[in-house]
Amino acid sequence: MKITSKELREKWLSFYESKGHENIGAVSLIGDGSTGVMFNVAGMQPLMPYLLGKKHPSGKTRLCNVQGCMRTVDIDSVGDASHFTFFEMMGNWSLGDYFKKEKTAWTFELLTSVFGLDKDKLCTTVFEGNESVPRDTETAQYLESLGIRREHIFYLPKEDNWWELEGTVGTPCGPDNEWFYPLDAAKENPIFPDDYVEIGNDVYMQYKKTETGYEILDHKNVDTGFGFDRMLLFLNGLSDGYKTDLFLAVIKKLEEISGKSYDGDESARKAMRIIADHTRTTALLIGDENGILPSNTGSGYILRRIMRRAIRYCKQLGIESKALLDVAKIFIEEVYSEAFPLLLQKESYILGEIAKEADKFEATLAQGIKEFEKCAQGIARKNEFMKKSNPDYTDETVIGGKQAFRLYDTYGFPLELTEELANERGLTVDKAGFDAAFKEHQEKSRVLPTGQFKGGLESHSEMATRYHTATHLLNAALKAVVSPDINQKGSNITDERMRFDFNLARPMTAEEIAAVEALVNEKIKEDIPVVYKEMSLDEARTENFVGVFDAKYGDTVKTYSIGEFSKEMCGGPHVEHTGVLGRFKIVKEQSSSSGVRRIKAILE
Repeated sequence: MKITSKELREKWLSFYESKGHENIGAVSLIGDGSTGVMFNVAGMQPLMPYLLGKKHPSGKTRLCNVQGCMRTVDIDSVGDASHFTFFEMMGNWSLGDYFKKEKTAWTFELLTSVFGLDKDKLCTTVFEGNESVPRDTETAQYLESLGIRREHIFYLPKEDNWWELEGTVGTPCGPDNEWFYPLDAAKENPIFPDDYVEIGNDVYMQYKKTETGYEILDHKNVDTGFGFDRMLLFLNGLSDGYKTDLFLAVIKKLEEISGKSYDGDESARKAMRIIADHTRTTALLIGDENGILPSNTGSGYILRRIMRRAIRYCKQLGIESKALLDVAKIFIEEVYSEAFPLLLQKESYILGEIAKEADKFEATLAQGIKEFEKCAQGIARKNEFMKKSNPDYTDETVIGGKQAFRLYDTYGFPLELTEELANERGLTVDKAGFDAAFKEHQEKSRVLPTGQFKGGLESHSEMATRYHTATHLLNAALKAVVSPDINQKGSNITDERMRFDFNLARPMTAEEIAAVEALVNEKIKEDIPVVYKEMSLDEARTENFVGVFDAKYGDTVKTYSIGEFSKEMCGGPHVEHTGVLGRFKIVKEQSSSSGVRRIKAILE
């Protein structure tokens, strides 16, 4: 191995300390209200106040660290060679200090002289310019002067190489310079972008957004973020993220316990990756200074979901769930004992909570899997029987919605787990049928079992959650563009689209529709944190939170803020930050009833 994770941390920090940066350390992985999100999703997230102009407590204008982050949008992708729920970002910042000339030179020096990457294989992208801001030829010239090949410097549009901070008028923003390297560094002639992945970027906040465009800032900032895990991969000439020293001991332990080979068994390899990743994240979340526990709401729901997924894959690997304790101990005692010393102090507590959740889920998991197998075998038997009498019969491949709901309601199987089991057998799940069964259950009990699924949703999926969050942006955009007197009159959300009703006595003009759509997309692009807070009803009204549907609220209400742009009382669910929503598009604006209009929209 060319470099260990410990050495990589030390090299990053010592390099920037040699350039006058203060190592400010990492903050909690879990949002405590100061970062504005459920989890810290980017290395710069805790630095936002200082990028916006607040003086850093250290008094320094050059900062660096390695910050733990949590990714929740692609949990189901974990199991391949490159996805993780927990990851780290190596960052450094200039708060009104150095700028493009120094930063391009230092990044180039670090990548080539310290890390030994081939300068002839480095590719970078810069902002191509538009009608408001000129092309970033300055950065491109610095890059070329350092030895980056001209044909490896690419100009890309605003959606690729421009960053705007939370808010609108008066906030800093600017172009960024993204750095790319071949995933397979040994390949002789890699082609950009097919063979390349981004390893980091330098953001140059040199503009202030105004009512009419952008102005040059006197106080210019630099925000740098490089992926720790990805860099470790490249520097060791690996293409599998689970073969770095962050996971080697864990994979070896899982091979010993299971008697299976990581390299020789594709199914075992996937299971080992999921167990390793999810157990690492579990230990870090429970052992964090703001540690959480598995539950049915909020961040605890995310934790429970990944823990139960890990337990399920223990079964698939043929090992007992107590193996999670052996895996967690390796992460606590060996891998992260120096980087996250609090884990050692909380080791007994962490292991105890993992054991509790494993015992709780074990009680129903085996029965649930048996029930699922009955469903799958029933479909197989039906297909076999039908083909005997009709050779042209098309196989049924769908697990019924009511069956999926029974697995959820009786055996604690999240829909995602049933879908994963189905996918492994070439089957799908009737999600619409599941949602209908779920809704029927709600109406009968008039209780939401998990407290998660409100707000006009006909589904509890991640996509529906995105659409629900988008209704907040749409509501605020209508108030800003059309009339401040507009209020939401209803909504209906599925996995495919959102429907939003609001008071207006006339059709919207084409210009208004375009402006509303543009404003929503602007807020999505700004990647604004969605901040949850419980408060008294009087406090919510004082702080100008909007209530919809003339609801009768209790003494305590749940509120969600998207910067100062949107503030609503709402039961959820919501994404953590707007950047995950995708592109918002209004597909129809029409009458709903007298004095009420309806917008149908999609997220692309």
